[in-house]
Amino acid sequence: MSTDLSTGASSPPSPDPRRWWALVVIALAQLIVVLDMTIVNIALPSAQQDLGMTDGNRQWAITAYTLAFGGLLLLGGRLGDLFGRRRSFVVGLIGFAVASALGGAATGPGMLFAARALQGVFAALLAPAALSLMTTTFTDPRERGKAFGVFGAIAGAGGAIGMLVGGALTEYLDWRWCLYVNAPVAAVAVVGALVLLKDPGRTAGARLDIVGALLGTAGVLSIVYGFSEAESRDWDDSLVLTLLIGGVALLGLFALWQTRARTPLLPLHIVRDRQRAGAYVTMALVTISMFGVFLFLTFYLQGIKGWSPLRTGVAYLPMTASMIIGSTQISARLLQKVPARTLIVPGLTLAAGGLAVLATIDVDAPYAGRVLPGICMMGLGLGVTFMAAISTATGRVAPQEQGAASATLNTMQQVGGSVGTALLNTIAAGATSDWLTDHRIDPTRQTPQVRAALAEATVHGYSVATWISAGIMLLAALVAGVLINAKAPGRQAGAPEPGPGTKAFETPVHAG
Repeated sequence: MSTDLSTGASSPPSPDPRRWWALVVIALAQLIVVLDMTIVNIALPSAQQDLGMTDGNRQWAITAYTLAFGGLLLLGGRLGDLFGRRRSFVVGLIGFAVASALGGAATGPGMLFAARALQGVFAALLAPAALSLMTTTFTDPRERGKAFGVFGAIAGAGGAIGMLVGGALTEYLDWRWCLYVNAPVAAVAVVGALVLLKDPGRTAGARLDIVGALLGTAGVLSIVYGFSEAESRDWDDSLVLTLLIGGVALLGLFALWQTRARTPLLPLHIVRDRQRAGAYVTMALVTISMFGVFLFLTFYLQGIKGWSPLRTGVAYLPMTASMIIGSTQISARLLQKVPARTLIVPGLTLAAGGLAVLATIDVDAPYAGRVLPGICMMGLGLGVTFMAAISTATGRVAPQEQGAASATLNTMQQVGGSVGTALLNTIAAGATSDWLTDHRIDPTRQTPQVRAALAEATVHGYSVATWISAGIMLLAALVAGVLINAKAPGRQAGAPEPGPGTKAFETPVHAG
């Protein structure tokens, strides 16, 4: 901060002249984290055959990453607050690149699973630091809106881009390049971070809440693992119930401890704020709805339509373009002029409409007439939503708590993805089984008629789960409409609520 000597008033700091190049660096880092959520899905069949994975343990190529990533996010965000966000960003990038190279060089399933878990560990350090650096690099509300537009587009479209890149690399090179590709991208981002990013510094005198870290990490790990196991086991399985109930109990103890800890891992006033709580719950519901549908649509295009991995990835490009348009051309232009829920509620309603269109597909549905309109509606709606929700979730937070706020948002998305994948897959499998029973089809018979019936039953299962997904998306719109009630940022004054013993954050309010 600088001081006007004639008036004695503080003036806002001058913007960093290299901030837009810094955005490129942060966006690259965010992209590789989001990409790795889906890029391995496309490569998994080839990796399974190459490494001799069984059908029972192949899921660990995905689960090992999501478990480590989701379980350690709160700890990773707090470490960024304590030791410096640029340092956490760089260490996270380097570690992620090394883990990716190890995964690409895997000689067996165990090595691949361990490398994927290591990727998750460093992603948990990297992702909150990236989002925190976004908030502290762009202090002007209008510029921050544009920057969050780009960031939101990447957050939303990264999954679809991962499918495209994964399909191309698997088809033309080798599945291992789906992991190797992270290393050169991370190297460029590391150099850019060292040259372009400013570190807002560490919180003086702060300590790490060890008990809170153990309780919070164990609770999130237990819930994510419980939902991942629910895919292959029944929901009333003793292990699944133990994990889910135990995870909730641990998070309850975590919340109780945070009220007593001297330096809490997650200051509870962050999640008690109505706007942020609304944004967190909204993003969790959106992720639940979205992740399962990505999976179903990929299986539909490859398994039912017989498309190649590359062609499937290309099919998602219009959705990616729609997300970018919604985020950068609509949300970024309006966020400072209208309340956040004025963007989020219509955006989620449009996305739910797109899901409803996708829910009507059948075995012979044309891509241009049915799939394309659905994914474009969904992409445009999510693009408008993500930027407004992300900026609301990280708004009005003191600099020393940005890591915790960012990590909480990432945790809600990660847990939402795990819940959505398990829940919607279970619904789809049950609907498929019911259809076969109702039509008295024996799936063990390998006749052309039975195979045609199996395809129809599978698509019916996808359809039922997608209708449920549309309902969850509408529920997210309802939550946002009720909880996120702040006025447009340009029409309100105020500063972020400081935590106990902290000074108010002087960056202008940009959301909620």
